Amino acid sequence: MQNTKKNQQMAEEKTTAPEQETAQVKEEKVETPQVDPQEFLKNFDWEKYEEGIERVEDSKLEEFEKLVAENFVDTADEEVVEGTVTHLTDREAIIDINAKSEGVISLNEFRYNPDLKLGDKVEVLIDIREDKSGQLVLSHRKARVIKAWDRVNAAHDKEEVVTGFVKCRTKGGMIVDVFGIEAFLPGSQIDVKPIRDYDQYVGKNMEFKVVKINQEFKNVVVSHKALIEADIEEQKREIISQLEKGQVLEGVVKNITSYGVFIDLGGVDGLIHITDLSWSRINHPNEVVELDEKLNVVILDFDDNKSRIQLGLKQLEKHPWDALGDEIKVGDKVKGKVVVIADYGAFLEVAEGVEGLIHVSEMSWSTHLRSAQDFVNVGDQLEAVVLTLDREDRKMSLGLKQLTPDPWTDITTKYPVGSRHKGIVRNFTNFGVFVELEEGIDGLIYISDLSWTKKIKHPSEFVTVGDTLEVEVLELDVEGRKLSLGHKQTTENPWDKYEAEFALGTVHKASITEIVDKGAIIAFNDDITAFVPQRHMEKEDGKKLAKGEEAEFKIIEFNKDYKRVVASHTAIFKEEEQRNVRTAKKKAAAAAEEAKPTLGDANEQLQALKDKMEADKKK
Repeated sequence: MQNTKKNQQMAEEKTTAPEQETAQVKEEKVETPQVDPQEFLKNFDWEKYEEGIERVEDSKLEEFEKLVAENFVDTADEEVVEGTVTHLTDREAIIDINAKSEGVISLNEFRYNPDLKLGDKVEVLIDIREDKSGQLVLSHRKARVIKAWDRVNAAHDKEEVVTGFVKCRTKGGMIVDVFGIEAFLPGSQIDVKPIRDYDQYVGKNMEFKVVKINQEFKNVVVSHKALIEADIEEQKREIISQLEKGQVLEGVVKNITSYGVFIDLGGVDGLIHITDLSWSRINHPNEVVELDEKLNVVILDFDDNKSRIQLGLKQLEKHPWDALGDEIKVGDKVKGKVVVIADYGAFLEVAEGVEGLIHVSEMSWSTHLRSAQDFVNVGDQLEAVVLTLDREDRKMSLGLKQLTPDPWTDITTKYPVGSRHKGIVRNFTNFGVFVELEEGIDGLIYISDLSWTKKIKHPSEFVTVGDTLEVEVLELDVEGRKLSLGHKQTTENPWDKYEAEFALGTVHKASITEIVDKGAIIAFNDDITAFVPQRHMEKEDGKKLAKGEEAEFKIIEFNKDYKRVVASHTAIFKEEEQRNVRTAKKKAAAAAEEAKPTLGDANEQLQALKDKMEADKKK
């Protein structure tokens, strides 16, 4: 531009006034044709002009300056202008902005638009008016930033759809380039269904809706989900309006939980409960379906507004009970797998979707019931006998014990009354002990039949579960399947010999072991304990026997049947006194007979004897 002005000045000095007038006249008379600036620049020889070899008329220079001002961009202006892509290389795009020279932009600034091609219109800002090579350097990124906020705000206000480039993944979502601004795309706003692989969206162009703008912090939130929700909502309304019970629809597995499967019916979600997935029992829905799997499902039920839809999968297949062979009948043996165990029994799957219950009482001939887990485990392959079969109610009961002979069949031969056997203590109650003689044969020992001598308050004082006991069959009830057993009967009854050893009137030494409310307890040996009433604890000196004190005791009661023994210490010296009285009376009578004393003499002797006895007692 400086060279142009300099040459113009020189031309003005050389031009004479007449020549100027002539030129002006010519201009008035002759209309100069319009020259295409691009064509003019192409054919103009700048070197000749700068060296003064080829002279240019002032009128043409003025016309050229006018054309340049009208048609070319002022590169000193920092406004955003529109340019056209004229050439593409591996790394750069050449842009014509209608300036005196073309500009260059790195292709990195067009990463959001990988489909950039020749002829595309792009917004640019002049970054460097002239680099080392004289090239005009432009910036598309800066131009986008300048215009971005206006466009983002306008898109938000008008609810317009914008296109953005997913740059990278970040915590909770993605970073999206929208008009050159980095916007946040939450993970929940990518799609209407849960996203498991975020990386599949990186590097892609997607359409979004601007849902939130924070002007203060310059934050923008966009949503792709919002674009498809409108279409889905319309589809949802259409689908809901056509829903009917029993209708079969195609859906996609959207989510799998422990209790069921959520199915996307095209914008409407329905739930298949785990019990409606298969006629067979399953532990988890993922045994039957997979995520994103397409399925045909049947509508079982829905609420009034059809927002909660209950679906079924197994209902599309024939019920296994309907396909169960007619040849199966009561008494037949069937094979199957244990699928569920409860305290009361186990369920055996004899065919897919067909189960029978083996009650715990049908697992063993034993009348002493235990938990089903003591007999079978989940997954066991078993053979069982069909006990009942109700095809209408789809119920079947099975038995295991029927596969073995009933041990009570020959019970009278194996366990006659009076026979002795060994058994294992399986359980006990307050009133006795249950002893198993063999599998299926249990007997009860009442607490009174455990020991001849020990006073047992609870069976646990005498035995523990698992102990082996020798027993004798006391009673046998074949119809009631009951055995009455005894343990003490296997040993000699010690009370038979104690009956003679501790007969009434016999005297034994013992110590007071315990003082009770109405007397005291003494022990003659390990088996025999006796009760001493309070009035029989009095000693000769009038005092009471104390705990641990040893003395002689006289048996005043012995009951073998009730194992009751009562003793007395007082009776020993009381009896001696009475014996002395009787002896004195006899002597007095004899002396009287011999001397025949008077009545007064006899009274005196008796009085003297009485005084002596009272004196002895006071001592």
